[in-house]
Amino acid sequence: MNLLHSVVLGALQGFAEVLPVSSSAHLILVPWLLKWPESGLTFDVALHLGTFLALSLYFWRDIVEMTASFFEALSSRSLDTPAKRLPFLIIGATVPAAVVGKLFEHKIEAIFRTNPLLIAGALIVFGIILGIADTVGRKRLMLDGITPASALLIGILQCLALIPGVSRSGITITAGLMMGLTRETAARFSFLMSLPIVSGAALLKTLHLAKHGIPAGEGVPMLVGIVVSAITGYISVAFLLKFVQKRSVSPFVWYRVVAGGFVIAAIMSGFKG
Repeated sequence: MNLLHSVVLGALQGFAEVLPVSSSAHLILVPWLLKWPESGLTFDVALHLGTFLALSLYFWRDIVEMTASFFEALSSRSLDTPAKRLPFLIIGATVPAAVVGKLFEHKIEAIFRTNPLLIAGALIVFGIILGIADTVGRKRLMLDGITPASALLIGILQCLALIPGVSRSGITITAGLMMGLTRETAARFSFLMSLPIVSGAALLKTLHLAKHGIPAGEGVPMLVGIVVSAITGYISVAFLLKFVQKRSVSPFVWYRVVAGGFVIAAIMSGFKG
């Protein structure tokens, strides 16, 4: 892994993990198109740590408030306010993806990781579904309008993000829009419920890396990847939350369709990667 690859892949992770365009698809398809080698576990850790830092820094106030509300709810044994309910809604929404990911992540990755055509198809299909949800959704409900049932359903649909090309933020924003959340609320809840998933993934991969050690020459590229992923991730969160306040998600839908179409055209023309 050289520094150029670290910068490019770190930026892709930072932008695409937050925006509804699928980071996993980009991290597979871009190296495939450029004929780069696999990045390996070390860089995978760097990308997850960078994303975790970006989300933690941007939402630090929310994290502090939710932590206080969580313990307040436990001490009072009551969920009588939206603030007290929110941490438990996020925990409930996280459980399905954590369970399914533990059981099926490697199997799904084995099917899709070496099949750019399936990834391109997922980019297009789930991009169109996002556009439909944005068009037909009522877009009226705020965070206090999220019910346990809707949070659980969003969490169940998040399991589809294990498929490269679906996009974790894309499918959860889609689900939120279908349930009547405003675009900003759907995006914010998507980011908040990603915190346990991203932190858990970063912790597990870091422990695995600590067990096996950092390969020689990978230390600097890893640090570069963390920094670039964190910076671009922070910028992406701020951009998307502001963007969806006044605009639709159609630019991301069109991007997904065009990107997926480009990959399909490349495959049809005989490109092997």
